Amino acid sequence: MRSDKKIILFLLAALNFTHILDFMIMMPLGNYLMPYFSIDPREFTYLVGAYTISAAISGFGAAFFVDRFDRKKLLIIAYSGFLLGTLACGLAPSFILLLAARLLAGLFGGLIAAQVLSIISDLFVYEERGKAMGAVMSAFAVASTLGVPFALYLSNLISWHAPFILVAVLGLILIPLLMRYIPVMDAHVRNREEGGKALEALSQVLRSRQQMLALLFSALIMMGHFLIIPFINPFMEYNLGFSRSQTPMIYLVGGIASFFAANILGRVADRFGKLPVFTICVLLSLFFVFSLTHLSPIPFVFVLLMFAAWFILSTGRGVTAQAMISNVVKPEQRGSFMSFNSSLQQVGTTIASVAAGQIVIQGKEGQILRYGWLGYGSILILLIALLLARYLFGKTERKQ
Repeated sequence: MRSDKKIILFLLAALNFTHILDFMIMMPLGNYLMPYFSIDPREFTYLVGAYTISAAISGFGAAFFVDRFDRKKLLIIAYSGFLLGTLACGLAPSFILLLAARLLAGLFGGLIAAQVLSIISDLFVYEERGKAMGAVMSAFAVASTLGVPFALYLSNLISWHAPFILVAVLGLILIPLLMRYIPVMDAHVRNREEGGKALEALSQVLRSRQQMLALLFSALIMMGHFLIIPFINPFMEYNLGFSRSQTPMIYLVGGIASFFAANILGRVADRFGKLPVFTICVLLSLFFVFSLTHLSPIPFVFVLLMFAAWFILSTGRGVTAQAMISNVVKPEQRGSFMSFNSSLQQVGTTIASVAAGQIVIQGKEGQILRYGWLGYGSILILLIALLLARYLFGKTERKQ
């Protein structure tokens, strides 16, 4: 891989780190925000869902114009707006203002993921895309390994406001580097037919059964994953009795495992096929989904080992899924399609988060009840996604 591409991957991974950290930190803050604002689990999921539904709307709207512009410019604009919303979260004094700030962050954040994936897909051929996707998506692991535990530490040391302010500061440092090192990305504009209509992007998706199913597949993957995530921290503290100083270790250990998984499984998928690696990761993950949502008090070391395995398999699912999805469109349509993809992912995350808040209830002593129901739902959704992937991408894999 050329050095210039390595620099671009590093910068996109750093951008992804701040973007993902902003989203991830909201979920383990549940046991901070619920008592701080005197809100219940349902209201807490509104904070999680506010970002995702706003991002879904902006991602859908962006799909009608993104392929008409330089991907670099759109990325910088979206990232700047996202950082403004994140800073507003860090300064929010009330539940309503925090909710509004999450909506603002999501409005711009919904544009980021599609541009990152489109840039990677434009720069790397399909045979190398698993490695490239793995490198950038390893930012999720770094956010889990370093970002979330440190953010929770800041929350304990200062307040829950501190992590959001940290993300905004890191992002401001990153913007000049993005502007300098990421090249102009407008080849898709030059190759695009003149006079295209605004609704052409949507009509192209609606005319393609493969693209519509790929978007459904993407939403299902996010639903299956995020159905159980919002209440991991409250469940660990209120049900199993682990302290707030212990639970950040879950993200530390899981993040380390994910970092290596993203890079290793991406390379393995390039060599042996994305679909086989995806299939194995999904099937093995079902055991851990069931186990983690039905845990009884056990030594914390076993909890860490189980979460490490689950993080590895979840990362393998995500890397291979996005690599397969990126291959269903031509480069000149990729920005629009990836915007639809990002939008549907946010919709899936929103549905999962809101559904989780409606299903679980708090007991008299604060314990999270019906968490196991979320595990059953996650397993069912992931199995449906697996069947859809086998049907949708089987022929694509055989052609490689």
